[in-house]
Amino acid sequence: MRRLKSICFLSIGAVLLVGCAQSRIDTQAEAEKLGRLSREWSQAASSRDVEKILSYWSDDAVVVSSGEAMRKGKKSIRQMVEGSMKNPGFHISWEPIHVEVSAAGDMGYALEETKISTTDLTGKSVDMMFNGVTIWKRQADGNWRNVVDVLSPKEKQH
Repeated sequence: MRRLKSICFLSIGAVLLVGCAQSRIDTQAEAEKLGRLSREWSQAASSRDVEKILSYWSDDAVVVSSGEAMRKGKKSIRQMVEGSMKNPGFHISWEPIHVEVSAAGDMGYALEETKISTTDLTGKSVDMMFNGVTIWKRQADGNWRNVVDVLSPKEKQH
């Protein structure tokens, strides 16, 4: 009986050690993955392919941009993207400058510098700079999707 208890304790200990080792997340590697994903998304935005652009957001994503109504869900976000694409001079790009992933590996965020170019009513090109924060969540299928996207205009440098 004593031997059986020892075997049980050793077995339980081994299972716990293996379980803990398997659940350890390399947050730095995941942050690098998320940074690459953000850059890919920026490139997709340049393609003007609405479906590809939308594929980076979760179905229940929220977009917050200064001076505009909050966009909730893909239907509302689609309207925003399609509306932007109607302006032939519209272009958006961004670069992640800092990315973090939670210890559990299920949530992450990126701080980004964003540039939006568009044309005004006279046809003149206008460039605007923004600070961005994107919050990402790992989905049930293992893929990352953006769940919150926030843009705030940068103050003009004097």
